[in-house]
Amino acid sequence: MNVVNLKKLLQRIQAGRVSVEKGLEELKHLPYEQIDCATIDHHRHLRQGAPETIFGAGKTAAQVLSIMKKMKEKGNNILVTRLEREKVPPLRRAFPKARYYPSSRVLTLINHPVEMRGRGTILVVCAGTSDIPVAEEAILTARMLGNRVEHLYDVGVAGIHRLMSQRERLMAASVLIVIAGMEGALPSVVAGLVNRPVIAVPTSVGYGSHFGGITALLAMLNSCASGVTVVNIDNGYGAAFAASQINRL
Repeated sequence: MNVVNLKKLLQRIQAGRVSVEKGLEELKHLPYEQIDCATIDHHRHLRQGAPETIFGAGKTAAQVLSIMKKMKEKGNNILVTRLEREKVPPLRRAFPKARYYPSSRVLTLINHPVEMRGRGTILVVCAGTSDIPVAEEAILTARMLGNRVEHLYDVGVAGIHRLMSQRERLMAASVLIVIAGMEGALPSVVAGLVNRPVIAVPTSVGYGSHFGGITALLAMLNSCASGVTVVNIDNGYGAAFAASQINRL
């Protein structure tokens, strides 16, 4: 249940249009609801400003479907991350309005208009085309959380002039999510150019000594530019959630 729906319910009870007993019935699953495969945190929207996100990896399509049905009953918009393509057909049959994004493995279901709550723009910057799947996860998440989002793709340090030509857009953003694989240098460069929060995302893109993203992760953690915050490897979702919280301040 989100804040808007809760206020409407309380107003209906206050006005006598809904009985106290009916109101209690609607609220009985706060703060959570147990089903066979999960304990769904319906209270999360009230605490954190966004409903629970479904992590698709490791879950069966039936499990994801069960969780989605319960969340839809509460009127929540639904975001599923890391969802393999083969799990999508039964979800689309049950929810024809759901939209799947194969590159980022994200599925969304909009049950009510997304409330724009961000004060400024989140800019998602990625070093190379191979980093786009993580960038798209960040973009979709940030938009579902009610932010204006723009992006810059393929502006890595191998051709730094591509980034420097976009300085006005870098400075106009309220928060920047900077995504890079290989040696992970781009967040340091961006953070040295702007006076905005920079959230760095290392990706598992690179050759053997890249170690599945560990090289980029360590490079970002050791950035000499001030103000760089680092999330885990390939974690576009986590970066977007943090950026959204900053963008509401």
